[in-house]
Amino acid sequence: MFQSDVVEKCKVNDRSAQLKLYKKYCDGMYSVAMRFVKNADDAEDVLQESFIKAFQKIHQFEGEVTFGAWLKRIVINKSIDFLKSKKEHMISVDEGYLQLVEDEDWNVPSTISIEQVRNAIDVLESKYKYVVMMYLIEGYDHQEIAQVLDISETACRTRLLRGKAHLKELLKEKGYGTGS
Repeated sequence: MFQSDVVEKCKVNDRSAQLKLYKKYCDGMYSVAMRFVKNADDAEDVLQESFIKAFQKIHQFEGEVTFGAWLKRIVINKSIDFLKSKKEHMISVDEGYLQLVEDEDWNVPSTISIEQVRNAIDVLESKYKYVVMMYLIEGYDHQEIAQVLDISETACRTRLLRGKAHLKELLKEKGYGTGS
């Protein structure tokens, strides 16, 4: 299999194998970084830092997920770290005491474009934005999001529920409607 052979060569610092992996994943991972940092230069910086970290830590890659999924997690973490260092200091809030009601029946009418949803997500507070992006756009589950953001699964579910509620309101304010 191409990927496992190339990854094994990367584990012994084979530069041509590293270049192959870089070429295969750079465009997709750049897109992931852009969804978070919203600036081409910053996304390139995040991408480079992510690949450097991936190649430094590649011996930790054990193949339980695809290399692309493993790398994507690094890119998301680096993107969030970049955003935190750039503008915000997150305030830790104990959200464990909250009672949760699952909202699995949340959907957006087909009249609303993906771009409109993404624009509305961009307006959310960062503690909600990251969870909503990772859940709705990147497809992560609560456990994975909690690990990446270093929060409890309860906090993740709370932030997702609140983030989606804020997102619904933003879409209504813009006149897109969400059909309750």
